[in-house]
Amino acid sequence: MKISIIGASAGVGLEATRLALQQGHEVTTLSRRIDSLPDHPKLRRVQGSSTSLQDVRAALEGSDAILVTLGTGSSTKATTLYSESARILVQVLQESKSSAPLIVLTGFGAGESWSYNSLVMKLLFNLLLKAVYADKSEMEHLIASGYPCWEIVRPGRLTDGKMTGRYRVLDNLVKGMQLGAISRSDVAHFMVAQAERPTYLGKYPALSS
Repeated sequence: MKISIIGASAGVGLEATRLALQQGHEVTTLSRRIDSLPDHPKLRRVQGSSTSLQDVRAALEGSDAILVTLGTGSSTKATTLYSESARILVQVLQESKSSAPLIVLTGFGAGESWSYNSLVMKLLFNLLLKAVYADKSEMEHLIASGYPCWEIVRPGRLTDGKMTGRYRVLDNLVKGMQLGAISRSDVAHFMVAQAERPTYLGKYPALSS
């Protein structure tokens, strides 16, 4: 199948690109940098921005499934990357009348999941990540209200551990729930698997080791 990955130059996006290629898929990536991406006959690399209408159109052409794995690295500064990208993405999908599954990475703490964080995590978010997660929450809202075929993936704290293929998927918010860390490779494993066979459409699966 043809999988488009927006935000593929590092982290979960890079891991998802490698995994999708290993499994025989045709992959198109969109990222500002392409030097970190592998050389592969089934990989088409679009160098550009997720906030550019033209670049997003080019990346999504002919796609059977779309992964969005945008990130701002370790920056805690306020950003509009997530919401601006979501607006462009929804516009392109609506114009093309696409029905491809859209699997979007945010994080536990975005949207309604904020209320289910521990007190320690709430304090941490307020100190460091409040602005970033406000924009991730806006991204979630724009995707869920603007496109019918979506999943929003909310992992716990991301690590650089190896892929295990063994992790918890929690698709309901429950009082007292505890979410641990999970490797970027395992998040990529889940997202590629959902691109192949989406089983959480219209849901917000949380991931934890």
